[in-house]
Amino acid sequence: MTTSHSSGTDGPEPRDPVSRPFARRRFLGYVLAAPVLTTAAQLAPASGARADAASPGLPSPDLTELIDLNDVMTAAALPTSGLITVEVNTDGTVSFALPRTEVGQGITTSTAMLIAEELGVPLARVRVTLADARPELLFNQLTGGSNTTFATYTPIRVAAALARERLLRAAAARWDTPVTAVTMKAGVVTGPGGRSAGLGELSRQAAGVRTERASVTLKPRETFTVIGTPRGRVDALAAVTGRKRFTMDLDVPDALPTMVCRPPTINGEVGSVANLAEVRALPGVTDVVVIPTGVAVRATTFGRCVDAVRALRVTWRPGTAEGKSDASVLRELRAARLPLGPPPLTPSVEEEFTFHFRGNSALEPNCAIADVRADRAEVWSSLKAPIVAQQAIAASLGLPPHAVTVHVTEGGGSFGRKLFFDAALEAVEVSRRIGKPVKLMWHRADDVRQGRTHPMAISRMRIAYLGGTVLGYQQRHTSVATDYGHGLGEILTAMAARLPVGDIGFSETFFQLSQSMPYDFGVGSRLLSETDKGFNTGSMRNVYSPDVTCARELLVDRLAARMGKDPRRFRHDFLRDDRFRAVLDRAAEAGDWGRTMPAGTAQGIAFHSEYHSACAVLVELDCRPETVGRPVRDGVAGPRVTKAVVAVDVGLAVNPRGVEAQMTGCLMDGIALTLTSSLHLRDGYFLEASWDNYFYTRQWNTPPELEIIVMPPTTGRPGGAGELGVAASAAAVACAYGRATGTMPTVFPVNHGTLSFEPKPTVPPVPASPTDGLDHVR
Repeated sequence: MTTSHSSGTDGPEPRDPVSRPFARRRFLGYVLAAPVLTTAAQLAPASGARADAASPGLPSPDLTELIDLNDVMTAAALPTSGLITVEVNTDGTVSFALPRTEVGQGITTSTAMLIAEELGVPLARVRVTLADARPELLFNQLTGGSNTTFATYTPIRVAAALARERLLRAAAARWDTPVTAVTMKAGVVTGPGGRSAGLGELSRQAAGVRTERASVTLKPRETFTVIGTPRGRVDALAAVTGRKRFTMDLDVPDALPTMVCRPPTINGEVGSVANLAEVRALPGVTDVVVIPTGVAVRATTFGRCVDAVRALRVTWRPGTAEGKSDASVLRELRAARLPLGPPPLTPSVEEEFTFHFRGNSALEPNCAIADVRADRAEVWSSLKAPIVAQQAIAASLGLPPHAVTVHVTEGGGSFGRKLFFDAALEAVEVSRRIGKPVKLMWHRADDVRQGRTHPMAISRMRIAYLGGTVLGYQQRHTSVATDYGHGLGEILTAMAARLPVGDIGFSETFFQLSQSMPYDFGVGSRLLSETDKGFNTGSMRNVYSPDVTCARELLVDRLAARMGKDPRRFRHDFLRDDRFRAVLDRAAEAGDWGRTMPAGTAQGIAFHSEYHSACAVLVELDCRPETVGRPVRDGVAGPRVTKAVVAVDVGLAVNPRGVEAQMTGCLMDGIALTLTSSLHLRDGYFLEASWDNYFYTRQWNTPPELEIIVMPPTTGRPGGAGELGVAASAAAVACAYGRATGTMPTVFPVNHGTLSFEPKPTVPPVPASPTDGLDHVR
């Protein structure tokens, strides 16, 4: 794999919606009353109308040109930005409790880089931890929407810059010299006559006796030595040596392993248990108790828990998806879809695409630790919405929120899964009922069959054209309902009066604020309708965009063919922004677009923009029979992506190496969504039961050639990057499949129709541990 990145001069300052109030150079902040130097930013949305807002009667070609989901989340976080502090310790280190959740995306590294840059300290001396749930932060402690760096970029820098100014002034006062005569580099303040002092020496002197308001100037981009340079992760050594601590690594006194026997169908309920006493008497079992989601077992080891769960004889009541299947849900979706309207009088291209359920499991099992007492509770878990979790836990226990302490731990992946706190709620319920601490873990089968899924959806699109002109487009996306009970709904409610979306629901608001039309395709409309709330759905990485963009890009290919144009050339001619065209051209150039390919193989190219960033992906796909028919035990090999180029413009990449890692993961997600990853619904339950039969991108489908290109800075601020590459990757693979086979794919993933494994039973819900590993050693 090769990667490239480069630096350059900033382009024009980005547009200034409700959340981009930072055009001024000097910023206000606070030096807080504290024993050591502690600083915070004071930021608030600029008042008055924006100068670049669309004129009355002249609507923007796309709502996201005015405001998008990332802008809304940033604006919601601004009022409490002054409650997030940078602390300079007496040992010369710098501490920062990040009100976001690190789940592998690298935000502790990028955050440390922001502080190191503005404060002038070595990166290794910045200690970034995860903040416990802090209800006073309101909407400023939710991780999602590719928003972390976007929203915290300025507040963190302001707080660090204030600390730098205070340290310089403290040194100047100590040495009785003008502040202009002292400088800071690598964590050391130097002054006339060779005098020097470390940050730790100056911290107490620089600390505030009382809280003071102050102003500061941030470093100009051309002086950056940390921001914009590729850096390894600050937690890399801990991760590869096993020292990084996740929830299951924590040693909470008397918190014994706990698991839950779950229903055979989605959201079924316990009717009766025939052998509670018998299971309680099993070796190592300490407690067995019925809870709303099943029967919980606490034991001395997880192995004992598995034995007990498998031994339980439970009669179950029906669930919320009883008897449903892929076919029945598809009929529901088609019945709920909104009409495109009458056919146009001009030529058009039109198609409907089906996207099956996809699993939203993270690599780390769903887990939480809870210790509930009569008057208080303490919880440990990787939570991306810890304030909402704290409120829900307090309500379930009948306690005030301040009596519930929620510790946010680092997580092993998320992709939206950890926006939900079901494991924490279960752990709390079990601990409350038995009066003991618990360390609760979901089995892989639990999360695949009872956890969160990406909703099944259909997307119908029509593009009308005449000659070489595109006249307009319509897209109607119909989906199983997406659950927004994790905090985003509260943000949208709080900001509703400031959003130009009218009186629409959470899902439609999210949809309109997250979907863009990057092409000059005339007058268009894009609407969402949802149905069936009987499934446990979630905001899986990129949410609606992979499906919506895949449908659009496939029709773009068809339209280009109708007009007799090369797919890349067509996109280039209709893209509405120079940044977009530059990204597309860079991917096409690096991938040698248009080169001669063997029969049964083809290139595909696609584009996606969101949250002030842009991405183009070029792939080469091998659909020849000898590749598609490769033997894979209990699996379908299918086509293989043999080469991929991902070009991204994220405005200003704080850590280009981190962006490269994100794009690599996005590409693997996109390959999976198009080729192999789906859940098969039958009789009210999913047939898949673990990673062994849920086919995320495997080694046999990853590209041997991969290049990630991070474009030079084009704006003065970071855009969203965490989800950016998923939609374009999925669409590029789909477009390549259509060109390689001569048939446009309309059902995703393309291998969904082949069930390649024998489904594991649903009773007992935890499959038996495999014992045939040696039979498959070559």
